[in-house]
Amino acid sequence: MRRNRFSSITISIALLITIVLMGEIGYVFIEDYTFMDAFFMTIITVSTVGFSEVKPLSPMGELFTVFMIVTSFGAFAYAVTSITRFMVDGSFRNYFINKRTERKVNRLSNHVILCGFGRNGTEAARVLKLQGVPFLVLENNHDELERIRSLEKYLYVEGDATDDDFLKKAGVEKAQSLITTLPHDADNLLIVLSARTLNSHLQIISRASHEWSDVKLKRAGANNVIMPDMVGGRRMAKLVASPNILSFLDYMHKNEEGKVRLIELSCGDFSCSFSNKTIGELRFKKISGVNIVGLKDEKGQYHFNPSPDFALSSKDQLFVMCNEEQLAKLRAAVFEVA
Repeated sequence: MRRNRFSSITISIALLITIVLMGEIGYVFIEDYTFMDAFFMTIITVSTVGFSEVKPLSPMGELFTVFMIVTSFGAFAYAVTSITRFMVDGSFRNYFINKRTERKVNRLSNHVILCGFGRNGTEAARVLKLQGVPFLVLENNHDELERIRSLEKYLYVEGDATDDDFLKKAGVEKAQSLITTLPHDADNLLIVLSARTLNSHLQIISRASHEWSDVKLKRAGANNVIMPDMVGGRRMAKLVASPNILSFLDYMHKNEEGKVRLIELSCGDFSCSFSNKTIGELRFKKISGVNIVGLKDEKGQYHFNPSPDFALSSKDQLFVMCNEEQLAKLRAAVFEVA
């Protein structure tokens, strides 16, 4: 649709230039007008505004004027209408928004590509924005793109996520992760295959609607597969069994002000004085009030509520519960300063 609009604008501008040049040349050679007089005569002729001639016309000039009116009026009206529509219906504004967004997208690296901006994609975008993770949305639906533009807070690329060219335009080769939330498993499978081929180190998370799609998506290269229906069913059952626990977790995840957060910290980012220590020796609780609730060791094993005697390595990942103020104190005290 956007290509058609720009194509009509290009044709309109070419028609206007052709009409003006034709009138200029005709009136200069036939009536010996100056270029300015010829330009004025051309405009009042094709627009039929009804002004009198610059100078009395010769018979040949009158025939040329008739020819201009007959052949150019429709083209002139089409050109003016197309340009006016382009300016009024938002295409002109969207053109500059797209250009500005494109420049920002080209500067991204280690970002997340979010394919699709439906219900799942919208929620994923909201959480990524809240967590401060750089990302862009890859979407080809016109209505969804208008919604993204109206929000004016998400970067986006307009295009089909199943097309390798648009994945490259979104920076898949230098991205950190890709999330595909399209409603059809076949489309998600194609995106996973393409993305894994273009970037072997990419973390890929895919939505799936059917159980049999889980295995296929992982074979294609997805690191994780999420089935919204299954997750929803589990949550509804847990709301019956453990309602307060889920309410607490929902509060923590949905809190817009960042009062409570569960975040991941890499031990490899700690300063030298905090490297290769036990959890007790880190004294995170005393330094900033942060609580360590779990960790993932270098072998990929998870440990919940680890002992203070647990020795950490640079490849371990800590899971801590904190608020923004506590996190800021911890970063200032523990992390390497670039």
